[in-house]
Amino acid sequence: MKLFEPISFGGLELKNRIVRSATYEKRADVDGVVTESLIDMYAGLVKGGAGLIITGNTLVHISGLSMPQMLCVHNDHYIEPLRRLTDTVHDLGGTIVMQLSHGGRQCFPKFLGGAQPVAPSAVYDPSIRITPRAMDDGEIWQMVEAFADAAWRAFNAGFDGVQIHAAHGYLVNEFLSPHTNRRNDYWGGDEEMRFHFISEIIDAIKKEVGSNLPIIVKLNSDDFVSGGLRPEESLRIAKRLQISGVCAIEVSGGMMEAGSKTVRSNIDTETKEAYFRRSSAMFAKELDIPVMVVGGIRSRAIAEDILQQGDAELISFSRPLLREPDLPRKFMEGKEKADCTSCNNCMRILKLDYIRCTEIQ
Repeated sequence: MKLFEPISFGGLELKNRIVRSATYEKRADVDGVVTESLIDMYAGLVKGGAGLIITGNTLVHISGLSMPQMLCVHNDHYIEPLRRLTDTVHDLGGTIVMQLSHGGRQCFPKFLGGAQPVAPSAVYDPSIRITPRAMDDGEIWQMVEAFADAAWRAFNAGFDGVQIHAAHGYLVNEFLSPHTNRRNDYWGGDEEMRFHFISEIIDAIKKEVGSNLPIIVKLNSDDFVSGGLRPEESLRIAKRLQISGVCAIEVSGGMMEAGSKTVRSNIDTETKEAYFRRSSAMFAKELDIPVMVVGGIRSRAIAEDILQQGDAELISFSRPLLREPDLPRKFMEGKEKADCTSCNNCMRILKLDYIRCTEIQ
């Protein structure tokens, strides 16, 4: 089966095509430091057979704290604890990439010490009922450096690569999207101008660590909001990213104000699975770098068909691996479908002590 064939790209050598997509864990301590619980969770994912593990969204700057007990990398003192995590993963034969994230306008002020969240433009967010503060030019350049510094720390902590989170309505997505970026300066305007923020981040990372650190981007194929990104423009962004030296694109979609279109529920038939497949197929046809697809994939047969049809080169799983961290191994042994029922109770982040499947007692 192609799902279990190895693949190499950007200096990464993976034993199979299964990716653990970035999934918020709520397992860091209150200061964002790695805990034994977090290390144990990642060890379980490696033992479970995932070819590539992408960490939960990891904070690059304190102004982007979007969730409690979020893993952090915005200061040098996080490097040593993070190295304990990568050492564990590598000792077990795994490959791990850090997702670099900033919450942008989707940050609740209570997580920011009462401060107003920042964004490219002051566009009201109905999902959290807050209008963010537009960043000035100096702040944007500082944020570019924050991403680059975070990548340098990830490299020094032993991570095999980084993923820039440019999806789901977070800060980088906000700069790319015409819905959230209403600027008329270097950082906004037409799609070429809106690309400057992520382009400067990529260039800054390369200046910090050279070509030694593979860069993946998680990209919205569709914002699912009026005036937001649509697949055709997202594909043009992906082509620019390829030229910029990004080694793979993970295709996703939606933002908080898009509601259920971002993370869908009750995926109980194969026809409801792989809801970003059409976009990933379009990307895979036009790009020369590997495409990962996430979003509602539950069946081994669907995952295999996506690969066989060339609609993606890698298959990403999020919620199913909360319930079954050993799902890749089970698929290899013949299991046909994940146990995840897509109830989405694992997303009740403020009510759970840590992010987990609530169906398992």
